[in-house]
Amino acid sequence: MSQSLNQNPLKVVFSSLLDTEPADFCARFRNFISEIIFVSIYSSEFSMKVYVDPLDYWKDGYNLLDVVIIIIIFIPYALHEIKGKHYPHLHIADGMQSLRILKLIPYSRGIRRLITAVGQTVYTVASVLLLLFILMYIFAVLGFCLFGVPEGGDHDNWGNLAAAFFTLFSLATVDGWTDLQEQLDNRDFAVSRTFTIIFILLASFIFLSMFVGVMIIHTEDSIRKFERELMLERHTALMEEKQVMLRRQQEEVSRLMQTQKNAEYKSFDELVEKFKRTLRHRDPMVLNDFGTSIPFVNVYFSTLDNQDATMCKLQELYYEIAHMLGLMLEDLPQKRQDQSSEELYEM
Repeated sequence: MSQSLNQNPLKVVFSSLLDTEPADFCARFRNFISEIIFVSIYSSEFSMKVYVDPLDYWKDGYNLLDVVIIIIIFIPYALHEIKGKHYPHLHIADGMQSLRILKLIPYSRGIRRLITAVGQTVYTVASVLLLLFILMYIFAVLGFCLFGVPEGGDHDNWGNLAAAFFTLFSLATVDGWTDLQEQLDNRDFAVSRTFTIIFILLASFIFLSMFVGVMIIHTEDSIRKFERELMLERHTALMEEKQVMLRRQQEEVSRLMQTQKNAEYKSFDELVEKFKRTLRHRDPMVLNDFGTSIPFVNVYFSTLDNQDATMCKLQELYYEIAHMLGLMLEDLPQKRQDQSSEELYEM
Protein backbone atom coordinates (compact mmCIF):
# COMPACT_ATOMS: atom_id res chain seq x y z
CA MET A 1 0.00 0.00 0.00
CA SER A 2 2.86 2.38 0.78
CA GLN A 3 4.44 1.72 -2.59
CA SER A 4 1.24 2.61 -4.40
CA LEU A 5 1.03 5.84 -2.46
CA ASN A 6 4.60 6.76 -3.27
CA GLN A 7 3.92 6.27 -6.94
CA ASN A 8 1.31 9.05 -7.05
CA PRO A 9 2.01 12.43 -5.36
CA LEU A 10 -1.72 13.30 -5.30
CA LYS A 11 -2.44 10.20 -3.18
CA VAL A 12 0.41 11.18 -0.88
CA VAL A 13 -1.12 14.65 -0.41
CA PHE A 14 -4.59 13.26 0.15
CA SER A 15 -3.23 10.82 2.71
CA SER A 16 -1.54 13.69 4.56
CA LEU A 17 -4.84 15.59 4.53
CA LEU A 18 -6.68 12.63 6.00
CA ASP A 19 -4.12 12.35 8.81
CA THR A 20 -4.88 15.91 10.04
CA GLU A 21 -7.40 17.02 12.59
CA PRO A 22 -10.99 17.63 11.40
CA ALA A 23 -10.74 21.34 12.26
CA ASP A 24 -7.75 21.80 9.94
CA PHE A 25 -8.99 19.51 7.21
CA CYS A 26 -11.17 22.14 5.46
CA ALA A 27 -8.46 24.81 5.48
CA ARG A 28 -5.81 22.44 4.16
CA PHE A 29 -8.21 21.07 1.56
CA ARG A 30 -8.92 24.62 0.27
CA ASN A 31 -5.18 25.30 0.10
CA PHE A 32 -4.69 22.07 -1.81
CA ILE A 33 -7.41 22.98 -4.34
CA SER A 34 -5.93 26.46 -4.84
CA GLU A 35 -2.49 24.90 -5.38
CA ILE A 36 -3.90 22.57 -8.02
CA ILE A 37 -5.58 25.52 -9.79
CA PHE A 38 -2.37 27.61 -9.80
CA VAL A 39 -0.25 24.72 -11.02
CA SER A 40 -2.76 23.96 -13.79
CA ILE A 41 -2.88 27.57 -14.98
CA TYR A 42 0.90 28.01 -14.99
CA SER A 43 1.51 24.68 -16.71
CA SER A 44 -1.11 25.41 -19.38
CA GLU A 45 0.36 28.85 -20.05
CA PHE A 46 3.86 27.40 -20.32
CA SER A 47 2.71 24.67 -22.69
CA MET A 48 0.84 27.07 -24.98
CA LYS A 49 3.74 29.54 -25.19
CA VAL A 50 6.23 26.80 -25.99
CA TYR A 51 3.85 25.33 -28.59
CA VAL A 52 3.36 28.71 -30.32
CA ASP A 53 7.04 29.74 -30.38
CA PRO A 54 9.33 26.89 -29.25
CA LEU A 55 12.63 28.59 -30.19
CA ASP A 56 12.20 32.26 -29.33
CA TYR A 57 10.48 31.42 -26.06
CA TRP A 58 13.81 30.62 -24.39
CA LYS A 59 15.39 33.91 -25.54
CA ASP A 60 13.19 36.06 -23.31
CA GLY A 61 14.38 36.53 -19.74
CA TYR A 62 10.84 36.82 -18.37
CA ASN A 63 9.93 33.49 -19.93
CA LEU A 64 12.91 31.95 -18.16
CA LEU A 65 11.60 33.50 -14.94
CA ASP A 66 8.28 31.74 -15.55
CA VAL A 67 10.12 28.44 -16.00
CA VAL A 68 11.96 28.95 -12.70
CA ILE A 69 8.67 29.69 -10.94
CA ILE A 70 7.10 26.53 -12.37
CA ILE A 71 10.08 24.48 -11.16
CA ILE A 72 9.73 26.01 -7.68
CA ILE A 73 6.03 25.14 -7.66
CA PHE A 74 6.76 21.48 -8.42
CA ILE A 75 9.48 21.15 -5.75
CA PRO A 76 7.09 20.20 -2.88
CA TYR A 77 5.42 17.53 -5.01
CA ALA A 78 8.82 16.12 -5.98
CA LEU A 79 9.90 16.04 -2.34
CA HIS A 80 6.65 14.28 -1.42
CA GLU A 81 7.41 11.72 -4.10
CA ILE A 82 11.10 11.21 -3.26
CA LYS A 83 11.49 11.91 0.46
CA GLY A 84 7.96 11.41 1.76
CA LYS A 85 5.62 13.67 3.68
CA HIS A 86 7.80 13.69 6.81
CA TYR A 87 10.88 15.19 5.13
CA PRO A 88 12.38 17.70 7.65
CA HIS A 89 13.15 20.43 5.07
CA LEU A 90 9.77 20.29 3.36
CA HIS A 91 8.67 23.53 5.04
CA ILE A 92 11.47 25.37 3.21
CA ALA A 93 10.05 24.23 -0.13
CA ASP A 94 6.58 25.33 0.98
CA GLY A 95 7.94 28.74 1.95
CA MET A 96 9.52 29.15 -1.49
CA GLN A 97 6.00 29.14 -2.95
CA SER A 98 5.80 32.83 -2.05
CA LEU A 99 8.02 33.47 -5.09
CA ARG A 100 4.93 32.94 -7.24
CA ILE A 101 4.21 36.65 -6.80
CA LEU A 102 7.08 37.27 -9.26
CA LYS A 103 4.72 35.97 -11.95
CA LEU A 104 3.11 39.44 -11.96
CA ILE A 105 6.32 41.15 -13.14
CA PRO A 106 5.95 40.36 -16.90
CA TYR A 107 2.45 41.88 -16.89
CA SER A 108 3.59 45.33 -15.66
CA ARG A 109 5.59 47.47 -18.07
CA GLY A 110 6.56 49.91 -15.32
CA ILE A 111 8.10 47.20 -13.14
CA ARG A 112 9.91 45.74 -16.13
CA ARG A 113 11.32 49.17 -16.94
CA LEU A 114 12.60 49.57 -13.37
CA ILE A 115 14.19 46.13 -13.47
CA THR A 116 15.89 47.09 -16.74
CA ALA A 117 17.19 50.28 -15.11
CA VAL A 118 18.58 48.28 -12.19
CA GLY A 119 20.25 45.90 -14.63
CA GLN A 120 21.87 48.82 -16.47
CA THR A 121 23.40 50.08 -13.22
CA VAL A 122 25.08 46.77 -12.35
CA TYR A 123 28.49 47.76 -13.74
CA THR A 124 28.53 51.22 -12.14
CA VAL A 125 27.17 49.95 -8.84
CA ALA A 126 29.73 47.14 -8.82
CA SER A 127 32.51 49.72 -9.29
CA VAL A 128 31.22 51.82 -6.41
CA LEU A 129 30.89 48.75 -4.16
CA LEU A 130 34.41 47.65 -5.08
CA LEU A 131 35.79 51.04 -4.06
CA LEU A 132 33.79 50.85 -0.83
CA PHE A 133 35.19 47.36 -0.15
CA ILE A 134 38.75 48.60 -0.68
CA LEU A 135 38.10 51.51 1.68
CA MET A 136 36.64 49.17 4.32
CA TYR A 137 39.59 46.78 3.94
CA ILE A 138 42.07 49.60 4.55
CA PHE A 139 40.19 50.86 7.60
CA ALA A 140 39.63 47.30 8.86
CA VAL A 141 43.40 46.72 8.91
CA LEU A 142 43.95 50.10 10.59
CA GLY A 143 41.21 49.42 13.14
CA PHE A 144 42.61 45.97 13.90
CA CYS A 145 46.09 47.40 14.44
CA LEU A 146 44.91 50.40 16.49
CA PHE A 147 42.02 49.05 18.55
CA GLY A 148 42.43 45.27 18.47
CA VAL A 149 45.64 45.12 20.49
CA PRO A 150 45.97 42.08 22.79
CA GLU A 151 46.11 44.13 25.97
CA GLY A 152 43.24 46.56 26.62
CA GLY A 153 41.82 46.38 23.10
CA ASP A 154 38.23 46.03 21.92
CA HIS A 155 38.35 42.38 20.89
CA ASP A 156 34.58 42.10 20.32
CA ASN A 157 34.52 44.75 17.58
CA TRP A 158 38.13 44.93 16.35
CA GLY A 159 39.66 41.61 17.43
CA ASN A 160 39.95 40.21 13.87
CA LEU A 161 39.28 41.32 10.30
CA ALA A 162 35.80 39.74 10.20
CA ALA A 163 34.70 41.61 13.32
CA ALA A 164 36.35 44.81 12.03
CA PHE A 165 34.45 44.51 8.72
CA PHE A 166 31.15 44.09 10.55
CA THR A 167 31.93 47.09 12.78
CA LEU A 168 32.84 49.23 9.78
CA PHE A 169 29.59 48.22 8.07
CA SER A 170 27.71 49.52 11.12
CA LEU A 171 29.70 52.75 10.93
CA ALA A 172 29.02 53.09 7.18
CA THR A 173 25.27 52.78 7.72
CA VAL A 174 25.52 55.13 10.76
CA ASP A 175 23.63 52.56 12.81
CA GLY A 176 24.69 52.49 16.45
CA TRP A 177 27.98 54.23 15.80
CA THR A 178 27.68 56.19 19.04
CA ASP A 179 27.73 52.97 21.08
CA LEU A 180 30.80 51.76 19.19
CA GLN A 181 32.54 55.07 19.75
CA GLU A 182 31.63 55.02 23.43
CA GLN A 183 33.29 51.63 23.81
CA LEU A 184 36.46 53.02 22.25
CA ASP A 185 36.34 56.11 24.47
CA ASN A 186 36.08 53.93 27.55
CA ARG A 187 39.41 52.32 26.58
CA ASP A 188 41.09 55.74 26.11
CA PHE A 189 42.07 55.40 22.46
CA ALA A 190 43.37 58.81 21.43
CA VAL A 191 42.73 58.60 17.67
CA SER A 192 39.40 56.76 17.84
CA ARG A 193 37.20 59.80 17.22
CA THR A 194 39.30 60.96 14.29
CA PHE A 195 39.21 57.43 12.85
CA THR A 196 35.41 57.22 13.21
CA ILE A 197 34.68 60.67 11.77
CA ILE A 198 36.94 60.18 8.73
CA PHE A 199 35.46 56.77 7.92
CA ILE A 200 31.85 57.97 8.29
CA LEU A 201 32.56 60.96 6.02
CA LEU A 202 34.13 58.77 3.35
CA ALA A 203 31.86 55.74 3.52
CA SER A 204 28.45 57.18 4.38
CA PHE A 205 28.52 60.70 2.98
CA ILE A 206 30.47 59.95 -0.21
CA PHE A 207 30.29 56.31 -1.29
CA LEU A 208 26.76 55.50 -0.14
CA SER A 209 25.50 58.83 -1.50
CA MET A 210 27.25 58.01 -4.78
CA PHE A 211 25.53 54.62 -4.82
CA VAL A 212 22.10 56.23 -4.30
CA GLY A 213 22.84 58.91 -6.91
CA VAL A 214 23.77 56.33 -9.55
CA MET A 215 20.54 54.44 -8.91
CA ILE A 216 18.44 57.62 -9.09
CA ILE A 217 20.07 58.83 -12.33
CA HIS A 218 19.54 55.54 -14.15
CA THR A 219 16.00 55.22 -12.81
CA GLU A 220 15.09 58.73 -14.00
CA ASP A 221 16.55 58.01 -17.44
CA SER A 222 14.56 54.79 -17.61
CA ILE A 223 11.35 56.55 -16.56
CA ARG A 224 11.84 59.29 -19.19
CA LYS A 225 12.44 56.65 -21.85
CA PHE A 226 9.32 54.80 -20.75
CA GLU A 227 7.25 58.01 -20.96
CA ARG A 228 8.61 58.71 -24.47
CA GLU A 229 7.62 55.23 -25.56
CA LEU A 230 4.11 55.74 -24.16
CA MET A 231 3.79 59.08 -25.99
CA LEU A 232 4.97 57.47 -29.22
CA GLU A 233 2.47 54.63 -28.83
CA ARG A 234 -0.37 57.09 -28.17
CA HIS A 235 0.63 59.17 -31.19
CA THR A 236 0.79 56.06 -33.36
CA ALA A 237 -2.63 54.93 -32.16
CA LEU A 238 -4.05 58.41 -32.83
CA MET A 239 -2.62 58.46 -36.34
CA GLU A 240 -4.02 55.00 -37.04
CA GLU A 241 -7.42 56.10 -35.83
CA LYS A 242 -7.20 59.19 -38.02
CA GLN A 243 -6.30 57.09 -41.04
CA VAL A 244 -9.25 54.82 -40.36
CA MET A 245 -11.58 57.81 -40.17
CA LEU A 246 -10.19 59.29 -43.39
CA ARG A 247 -10.55 55.95 -45.14
CA ARG A 248 -14.11 55.68 -43.91
CA GLN A 249 -14.92 59.18 -45.17
CA GLN A 250 -13.34 58.45 -48.55
CA GLU A 251 -15.39 55.28 -48.83
CA GLU A 252 -18.51 57.26 -47.92
CA VAL A 253 -17.74 59.89 -50.58
CA SER A 254 -17.07 57.16 -53.15
CA ARG A 255 -20.36 55.54 -52.25
CA LEU A 256 -22.12 58.90 -52.68
CA MET A 257 -20.47 59.38 -56.06
CA GLN A 258 -21.65 55.95 -57.13
CA THR A 259 -25.13 56.74 -55.81
CA GLN A 260 -25.16 60.00 -57.73
CA LYS A 261 -24.35 58.17 -60.93
CA ASN A 262 -27.08 55.61 -60.41
CA ALA A 263 -29.77 57.92 -58.98
CA GLU A 264 -31.61 60.82 -60.48
CA TYR A 265 -29.82 63.89 -59.09
CA LYS A 266 -29.35 67.09 -61.00
CA SER A 267 -25.81 67.68 -59.67
CA PHE A 268 -23.35 66.51 -57.07
CA ASP A 269 -24.04 69.63 -54.97
CA GLU A 270 -27.63 68.50 -54.56
CA LEU A 271 -26.39 65.11 -53.38
CA VAL A 272 -24.00 66.77 -50.90
CA GLU A 273 -26.75 69.01 -49.53
CA LYS A 274 -28.95 66.01 -48.95
CA PHE A 275 -26.05 64.26 -47.26
CA LYS A 276 -25.47 67.26 -44.95
CA ARG A 277 -29.01 67.06 -43.67
CA THR A 278 -28.33 63.52 -42.50
CA LEU A 279 -25.25 64.48 -40.45
CA ARG A 280 -25.38 64.80 -36.67
CA HIS A 281 -23.34 67.06 -34.42
CA ARG A 282 -21.53 64.10 -32.78
CA ASP A 283 -20.28 62.59 -36.05
CA PRO A 284 -16.44 62.64 -36.10
CA MET A 285 -14.71 64.59 -38.83
CA VAL A 286 -10.99 64.72 -39.67
CA LEU A 287 -9.94 68.27 -40.55
CA ASN A 288 -6.48 69.08 -41.91
CA ASP A 289 -6.81 72.86 -41.57
CA PHE A 290 -4.98 74.25 -38.50
CA GLY A 291 -7.60 76.93 -38.02
CA THR A 292 -10.26 74.32 -37.35
CA SER A 293 -8.29 72.31 -34.80
CA ILE A 294 -9.28 72.19 -31.15
CA PRO A 295 -5.94 73.55 -29.81
CA PHE A 296 -6.16 76.58 -32.12
CA VAL A 297 -9.74 77.28 -31.05
CA ASN A 298 -8.73 77.11 -27.39
CA VAL A 299 -5.81 79.49 -27.97
CA TYR A 300 -8.04 81.86 -29.93
CA PHE A 301 -10.65 81.97 -27.15
CA SER A 302 -7.93 82.55 -24.56
CA THR A 303 -6.62 85.45 -26.66
CA LEU A 304 -10.09 86.97 -26.84
CA ASP A 305 -10.41 86.69 -23.05
CA ASN A 306 -7.08 88.45 -22.58
CA GLN A 307 -8.16 91.21 -24.97
CA ASP A 308 -11.38 91.72 -23.00
CA ALA A 309 -9.44 91.96 -19.76
CA THR A 310 -7.03 94.46 -21.31
CA MET A 311 -9.91 96.61 -22.59
CA CYS A 312 -11.49 96.65 -19.13
CA LYS A 313 -8.22 97.79 -17.58
CA LEU A 314 -7.82 100.51 -20.25
CA GLN A 315 -11.36 101.76 -19.58
CA GLU A 316 -10.64 101.95 -15.86
CA LEU A 317 -7.45 103.88 -16.63
CA TYR A 318 -9.35 106.30 -18.90
CA TYR A 319 -11.92 106.86 -16.13
CA GLU A 320 -9.14 107.67 -13.69
CA ILE A 321 -7.54 110.11 -16.15
CA ALA A 322 -10.88 111.84 -16.75
CA HIS A 323 -11.50 112.10 -13.00
CA MET A 324 -8.07 113.66 -12.40
CA LEU A 325 -8.59 116.18 -15.24
CA GLY A 326 -11.96 117.12 -13.72
CA LEU A 327 -10.34 117.79 -10.35
CA MET A 328 -7.63 119.87 -12.00
CA LEU A 329 -10.27 121.96 -13.80
CA GLU A 330 -12.11 122.58 -10.55
CA ASP A 331 -8.91 123.85 -8.87
CA LEU A 332 -7.90 126.08 -11.82
CA PRO A 333 -10.25 129.15 -11.11
CA GLN A 334 -9.20 129.25 -7.46
CA LYS A 335 -5.54 129.36 -8.44
CA ARG A 336 -6.17 132.20 -10.93
CA GLN A 337 -8.05 134.24 -8.25
CA ASP A 338 -5.17 133.79 -5.79
CA GLN A 339 -2.69 134.97 -8.43
CA SER A 340 -4.73 138.13 -9.21
CA SER A 341 -4.98 138.99 -5.49
CA GLU A 342 -1.25 138.62 -5.11
CA GLU A 343 -0.63 140.98 -8.06
CA LEU A 344 -2.92 143.68 -6.55
CA TYR A 345 -1.15 143.39 -3.21
CA GLU A 346 2.20 143.91 -4.84
CA MET A 347 0.99 147.03 -6.66
